[in-house]
Amino acid sequence: MHAYFSEIEKLIQIVKEQEASHIGEAAQLIVQRLQKGGIIQLFGCGHSQLLAQEAFYRAGGLVPVRPIFIEPLALHAGALASSINEKDPTIIEQHKEQFDFRENDVCIVISTSGRNAAPIDVALLAKDSGIFVLSLQSLLYKEQSTRHHSGLRLEDVVDFVINTHIPIGDGVLNIHEMQYAPASTVIGSLLINALFSEIIETLAKSSIELPIFVSNNVDSDWSHNEKMIAKYQHRINFT
Repeated sequence: MHAYFSEIEKLIQIVKEQEASHIGEAAQLIVQRLQKGGIIQLFGCGHSQLLAQEAFYRAGGLVPVRPIFIEPLALHAGALASSINEKDPTIIEQHKEQFDFRENDVCIVISTSGRNAAPIDVALLAKDSGIFVLSLQSLLYKEQSTRHHSGLRLEDVVDFVINTHIPIGDGVLNIHEMQYAPASTVIGSLLINALFSEIIETLAKSSIELPIFVSNNVDSDWSHNEKMIAKYQHRINFT
């Protein structure tokens, strides 16, 4: 347990030192689009899809956030199947009805390795729509060959990269020559929430009414949440 805490603390320090300026720059670019009516759309496969869900309808989180759910890429639909499907060069084309990229939207593609077909195809689809595309990925995987027919990796397609610095194989500990104790979900969640916090703080400089969800589990006036949902429900399904 103590070794895991220690390794996570080291990774947190690395991303804090090396990604802080990137987070600040990305936040500024995203705020410009949110202020023009855009929303943030997140995509991931398998465990990366959990991070897309983490940001959605979150107490203390941003309201204009839409996770892109593709059932065959979800762990609950079959862990082995989801792993196979994210490498399928036709999976995104089969589910194009799930995508609704519009002017001033932002697409965040989450993929630790940055090499599988599905996240790269989503990034290409978003780029073709003319919106700002950001990836959350580990550039330590850069030497791992792509599985996309174009020969491109995710970082070759997107406009902006936030590097998670997750080691190849994800685990931060080793025992009997086996890697264990994955870090990508912990660090990915940290970076998404750090980015969204920076976005909120930037929005607060020019607006009093902020698109933040209030927790439904505290005694408070829920009219703010109702107002926020009404504002964005034409783009985001909260039901």
